[in-house]
Amino acid sequence: MDLESFRRWSHHAADWSADYLTHVGEAPVRAPVEPGSIYRQIPGAPPDAGEAMEAIFADLDRIVMPGITHWQHPRFFAYFPANASPPSIVAEQVTAAIAAQCMLWQTSPAATELETRMMEWLRAMIGLPETFAGVIQDSASGATLAALLTARERATGMKANADGLAGGPVLRVYSSAQVHSSVDKAVRIAGFGDRNLVRIPTGGPLHGMDVAALSRAIEADLAAGLKPAAIVAALGGTSIGACDDIAAVAALAKRHGIFLHVDAAWAGSAMICPEFRHLMAGAEEADSFVFNPHKWLFTNFDCSAHFIRDPKALTDTLGIRPPFLRTLGQEGFVDYNEWSVPLGRRFRALKLWFVIRSYGVETLRDMVRAHVAWAVELADRIAAEPGFEIVTAPVLSLFTFRFCPPGTTEEERDRLNARLVEALNADGRIYLTQTQHGGRFVIRFQVGATMTTRDDVLGALDVIREIAGRLA
Repeated sequence: MDLESFRRWSHHAADWSADYLTHVGEAPVRAPVEPGSIYRQIPGAPPDAGEAMEAIFADLDRIVMPGITHWQHPRFFAYFPANASPPSIVAEQVTAAIAAQCMLWQTSPAATELETRMMEWLRAMIGLPETFAGVIQDSASGATLAALLTARERATGMKANADGLAGGPVLRVYSSAQVHSSVDKAVRIAGFGDRNLVRIPTGGPLHGMDVAALSRAIEADLAAGLKPAAIVAALGGTSIGACDDIAAVAALAKRHGIFLHVDAAWAGSAMICPEFRHLMAGAEEADSFVFNPHKWLFTNFDCSAHFIRDPKALTDTLGIRPPFLRTLGQEGFVDYNEWSVPLGRRFRALKLWFVIRSYGVETLRDMVRAHVAWAVELADRIAAEPGFEIVTAPVLSLFTFRFCPPGTTEEERDRLNARLVEALNADGRIYLTQTQHGGRFVIRFQVGATMTTRDDVLGALDVIREIAGRLA
């Protein structure tokens, strides 16, 4: 493709994208296809000669798009959002054109220095103190792994990287069952082992860790000759939005010298609103804090904001400096590859810069506030609906509910709600997901898509009522 053709097809792609966002709300939210149906339409061998872009775009519409679940749909209420927005999409196009590999300061100084400044902006926007430095990771999973690797090195006096864990103390990590499964994965990858992830019971209105139980678990491990290495606190857990008492957990971590990582992957974006910051009280005492602007700050995936109290501990853990990766003759720079597990790094800061400047912080706050208000309003309406109950009250814009017709047993309700969520998703007008709470099957509802309106949220009740009525 020559550059003039590139110009023409880039304009076509922009038109295609604008048309997609204009009409995405007319499509079924979840892809209504059977497994293998897309695969079978794609030739088993690549073409020997190049094909026309007209044919490629035609197959995009004919083959690919029917198999897309529309995360930008205004009635996407499943999982957590993976948001896009027009300014972010434009920035991603520019990023793709520049195509920089931003592993070192010298490989693109602007990428490094813009990232530093964007992390300062985000830090101020959510109210973290200047004692934290930040880096953009690919995901909260990557940030959690980096944090637990750093905790491992601190607990072993920086010996695990050099000597391995064999022969050293047994290291323990503590969390409730409300943290994301990425914690389980990081525990495995970092070499702690599944048996050394200690689950702390939860309670209270926000389903947070029982701090007294956490204290007892730590004391018992110390008495048994085990080494407490890390605590992972939840701020807006994926299942039901659980929030730990971070201040109480931080005080306990400080008393015992335990590394504290706060996973605020979803809820952290809402901390740009001062009225929600009571949920993160105590986070200023943590060692590590992560949230994902790509979830609820209208920035394309992937963009995860990871804040570290002691960057040197992180870079001593992850940094490797072979001669071919050194910047000669310069001082006063950061090489962010030493802050992350991967060496290669995308220019992720550009889309944050576009989004924050385009919308402004107050507009971003207004969007988050609206999502929270609409979720609360819908939860109240579902609670008033005969045959339904709210199982967990809204935490920000996430709540869970259950269809419970009179005269049915709990086991029957589990089966009925499983059928209900599948029927709702097969219907296509809205998309929800499920979880388990208190041993029961419940349906999650979260609000956060960029283009969602109040009518989209409140209109979901009509669909839920209609489909439930058929099943009943």
